[in-house]
Amino acid sequence: MTRHPIAFTAATLLAVAMAAGGHAPVADAASVDLSPVKEVRGRGTLPEGWQHGAFIEIFVRGFQDSDGDGIGDLRGVTQRLDYLKDLGIRGIWLMPITASADRDHGYATTDYRAIEPQYGTLADFDELIREAHRRGIGVVMDYVINHSAREHPLFSAAAADPASPWRDWFVWTSQPLGELKDWDIWGKTPWYLPGEEVPDVPEGASAPPKPASTPQSPAGSPRYFAVFGPHMPDFNMRNPAVVKYHEDSLRFWLNRGLDGYRLDAVPHLFENSAKEWNDQPESRALTGEFTRLIKRYPRRFVVCEATAEPKVYTRDDICGSAFAFGLERAVIDAAKGGDGSIEAVAKVARFFTEAPLSMATMLSNHDIFAGKRAWDQFDGDEARYKLAAATYLLLPGTPFIYYGEEIGQAGVAGLPGDAPLRAPMSWTPASGGFSTGTPFRPASPNIATHNAQAQAADPGSLLNFYKRMLALRNGQPAIARGSYEAPLAQGRLLSFQRVYQGQRVLVVINYGQDTVDVTLPGLPPKARLRPLLQTASAPSTAPALLPARASLATDARGQVSLTAAPLSVQVFRLR
Repeated sequence: MTRHPIAFTAATLLAVAMAAGGHAPVADAASVDLSPVKEVRGRGTLPEGWQHGAFIEIFVRGFQDSDGDGIGDLRGVTQRLDYLKDLGIRGIWLMPITASADRDHGYATTDYRAIEPQYGTLADFDELIREAHRRGIGVVMDYVINHSAREHPLFSAAAADPASPWRDWFVWTSQPLGELKDWDIWGKTPWYLPGEEVPDVPEGASAPPKPASTPQSPAGSPRYFAVFGPHMPDFNMRNPAVVKYHEDSLRFWLNRGLDGYRLDAVPHLFENSAKEWNDQPESRALTGEFTRLIKRYPRRFVVCEATAEPKVYTRDDICGSAFAFGLERAVIDAAKGGDGSIEAVAKVARFFTEAPLSMATMLSNHDIFAGKRAWDQFDGDEARYKLAAATYLLLPGTPFIYYGEEIGQAGVAGLPGDAPLRAPMSWTPASGGFSTGTPFRPASPNIATHNAQAQAADPGSLLNFYKRMLALRNGQPAIARGSYEAPLAQGRLLSFQRVYQGQRVLVVINYGQDTVDVTLPGLPPKARLRPLLQTASAPSTAPALLPARASLATDARGQVSLTAAPLSVQVFRLR
């Protein structure tokens, strides 16, 4: 890979322009705010440890429309904060809300310091932060570090003129495509011609389809590097001016009261060669620098998307937290109770003996590679759906609930890319309660039965089950932030203990259709077990809350024998 040879010139021009208090010396880029941003830390307004509660991931476009244009917006999120507080949410992850070229998934950024116009204004953002904080809810947002949109003014200027001072803000090569044949990232070349026609991004897709063919360019014709496809060119992170721009942009939002970030695609900040392009040491080091900047602000939280080696990115010197990709598959397979469930239960039991407890957990998210919506993965089997929810909400880690998961919202079949996962939130039956206008995307097919209004009225609903689980997590520090001890996988039965500052909680989950009598070791001798939650279900019905049973007690060796009903969850506090 080669880099454009004017890195010093570009960085120097930027420094001179900014020192003079002006903007960039390129007309097409004049609209980009490149002003330096000082660190204004202020005081954290949320309680210590707020980030140990459950988060909800919100696709703003699909959550709540406040003005009838059929598109969700920030004011809509603010209107639904009481719902989130009642659910038991302690944090919100906003998918990209900055201005973008795609006007849908938001990961093709055109302005890092402006709100997507369809979502509202900076004043709407400030109001959301204030109102969320008033309810004890933190707000983090996606930050797309690795790449911009092809339509970003700085890339447009760079592509139009090889002598542009913005040229070295992106990655270029003059090698012909034939000499780049070893580059193959997810089945395609990452090198593109600026004027090359590429397919439009399907609605809701996060990357364009692979072109039928890529034309050869004349010798020496420069190509730009774009790991996620031609619509999103990679920044040149070896240019100090680029890093400084991102640092200033991160501070821009933190100074407004934002509580942290979900850093997107951080293993791809640097590519060293066709063979060494994923998760390079330089990517880890720079991610650590960004994280330290963010955490200089009081009580801020950072979570990284790092699919290559997520456990590594939980290190304090890199990110501190990263999504536990792979665990969601094991949890769902365990809860399904099928042929592979015994192996999956063992994997779930073992996971946090090998992984940091600061990882972020989930059942699914906005990307189709992480799986369909939970409802579709369980084919509507609510009993097993609840077992999966209980598992990841009681395990260590910071859980991220994908909006609509708590009501069993189904995906919309027949749409391209990730769009099936990103339908409008089902608030009410029939009209859906999402918008007074025509929604930007079809409603979920099960909206008539699985909407927030109907679920709130049904004591045995998924929504009320999620509320009980989050009430447990919020009320028991051992569940929210305790250690992970004595995991046991016995066939389709899982048990583990959570311990924090002398408080001990025992969790027992039976994913099988048979009653299991089990003796659990590793508990304090002669301790009493007070039931916090007991659910059970026949194979064809949804779990319901059972009356509290008589207290159990451990024997002199710290063992207790109990019975686990089919498809059941039991949670005890020891005293």
